[in-house]
Amino acid sequence: MDEVSEIQSDGSLTVEQAIANLQGEDLGLRVYAAWWLGRFRVNEPAAIDVLIASLEDEDDRTDAGGYPLRRNAARALGKLGDKRAVPALIHSLQCSDFYVREAAAQSLEMLGDLSCIPRLIELLNDQVPGTLPAPEPPQLAQPFDAILEALGTLGAQEAIPDILPFLDHFVPRVQFAAARAMYQLTPEPQLASQYGDRLVQALANDDLQLRRAVLADLGAIGYLPAADAIAQTLAENSLKLISLKGVLEAQLKFTTPLELSPGAIKVMTLMDELL
Repeated sequence: MDEVSEIQSDGSLTVEQAIANLQGEDLGLRVYAAWWLGRFRVNEPAAIDVLIASLEDEDDRTDAGGYPLRRNAARALGKLGDKRAVPALIHSLQCSDFYVREAAAQSLEMLGDLSCIPRLIELLNDQVPGTLPAPEPPQLAQPFDAILEALGTLGAQEAIPDILPFLDHFVPRVQFAAARAMYQLTPEPQLASQYGDRLVQALANDDLQLRRAVLADLGAIGYLPAADAIAQTLAENSLKLISLKGVLEAQLKFTTPLELSPGAIKVMTLMDELL
C-alpha cells in the first residue's frame, strides 16, 4: 500500500491522505475516509468537494442495493457546515437507499438552509419516486423521524398540516418526532406545551430505546417542564445529562451575564445531582 493510502494502526490519517483515499479505488479506504473527514470536522474546500462528489458514487453498493459510501459522505457534509453541499444533499433525498435519504435529511437539518423544505415535505408524503423502504422491519417507506425533526428545526410552519397525521403513526419514535416538530412549530406557548407534555409522558415507556429517543427529543426542544422527569428517567445518566444540557442551553437565552434565570439554576442543580 502506498504512503498516501496508509492508515496508521490507531486509525489516524492526515487530511491529505483522507482526501486522496476518498478518490482512490479501495472501497474500504474510501468509506473510512468519508467517515474520518466528518468525525474530525475537516472543513476544507478540497474535502467538501470530494465528499459532494461521493454522493454520486456507484461503485460501493451492497447486495441489497445500499450505498455505504454515500451514507458516510452525507453524514460528514452535515457536520462540516458548508452550505455548498445543500443542493447535492437535496438531490440525495431522492436516492433509492433509505439510509442515504435519512443521512441527507439529518445533514440538511444541521446546515439550516430553508431551500430543502419543499423536498422534505414531498418526502414526508412519500411523493418522491424511485425510493425504496427501509430493509428491516417495520420497513418504513421513508425516514420519517429524520424528516420530521428537520422540518421542526428549520421552522417549516407550512409543513404543519403534513406533520399532524404523524402524531398517530404506528411507530412510536415517529410519533415522538412529530410531537417534537409540533412543539417547535407552534408559536403559542400554551398550545405548544401539549406536545412537550406528550414527550414527558413518553419517558415512562417500558422500552429503554424509546426512552433514550425521547430524552434526545426533549433536549433538542429545551423543554423546561421536563427537567425533573428527565433527571428521574430510567436511563443512563450520561444521556440524561445531554438532555438536560439542551434544556439548560434553552434557558441561558433568558439569562443575563450577571444573573442566572430560575430555570437555569434548577437545571444546573439537577445536572449536578447526576454527576
